[in-house]
Amino acid sequence: MDLVLIRILFVLILAAVCYFFHILNFPGWLSAVTGTGIAALVIIFEMRVRALSLRRLIGAVLGSILGIFGAFLFSLVLANSLPAGNTRSLLQIFVLLLMSYVGLVVGTSKGDMLNLSALGDLFNGERQTRRNVKLLDTSAIIDGRIADMADTGFLDGSLVIPEFVLRELQMVADSSDGSKRQRGRRGLDVLQRMQSNSLLNVQIVEDDFPHIREVDLKLIELAKELDAKIVTNDFNLNKVAHLHHVSVLNINDLANSLKPVVLPGEKMNIAILKEGKEYNQGVGYLDDGTMVVVDHARRMIGRSVEISVTSVLQTASGKMIFGKMEEPLQKTESVRIATEIRELSN
Repeated sequence: MDLVLIRILFVLILAAVCYFFHILNFPGWLSAVTGTGIAALVIIFEMRVRALSLRRLIGAVLGSILGIFGAFLFSLVLANSLPAGNTRSLLQIFVLLLMSYVGLVVGTSKGDMLNLSALGDLFNGERQTRRNVKLLDTSAIIDGRIADMADTGFLDGSLVIPEFVLRELQMVADSSDGSKRQRGRRGLDVLQRMQSNSLLNVQIVEDDFPHIREVDLKLIELAKELDAKIVTNDFNLNKVAHLHHVSVLNINDLANSLKPVVLPGEKMNIAILKEGKEYNQGVGYLDDGTMVVVDHARRMIGRSVEISVTSVLQTASGKMIFGKMEEPLQKTESVRIATEIRELSN
């Protein structure tokens, strides 16, 4: 709020100065409008500079200084080569703007190559702040578990949601598909819940990369720029981010690590919900969605049975448990089937 008030005061002061001094001999009202526009441009520039990392900011400053120095050398050459006049002045101004612009752009883009650790502990503060930045992608927001994790205090630092992620979430919420629309609205509700938590530092940033179309690649580029970690449960994004050497916090990996370990030989109760792919198999699911495949359980669909775990298969998409029904149950089922056959025959 203090920063907003300072910006408003800056705009009013600059507009008033231009109004009283009649900039470029404009009328008073036009001078005030011109001053307001200049102040708006300065504020936009200030906001963009604040979003830069310290390495990029230092790179931009060094690049600008080198560009201005190079323009000064060119101006000396032009001064000795061309007669005084409008042409020489125009060329000198053009060279100054060109070299300054090139130095600024190149210095900013190459600023990430600077090694600030060589300067000792002078820039440790920013490095520690950057390490606590976490970017949320659309899948993590829609999933909803991120809000529960944040409520428990396991996620510290700043939770950042880029504007392009919000746009993708809004497109999902406005989808004509009912299932997608429900997921998108759930994600918006999760964001609202997180923003209402006073203990969380949730930020929405407008940083974008117009030359990149894919949202996942934009997220990776922003993570590089902010030196942040990506919070997701998207398997493909996880792999691509690792290829770009970007740290990822995968919610599914965390959930899998917190699951109770199931060992072969243990017993559990499972509801058989459908038929399996192989002959005479039944399939059920644990509360967390883990698939349980039970041999000789096809006829038990719709009923709960006690099984003994035979093996556990961990795949990239999740965990699968294989088991078999206990012998007493199998015998009871065999007796029941035999009884039904006898009754039908009679």
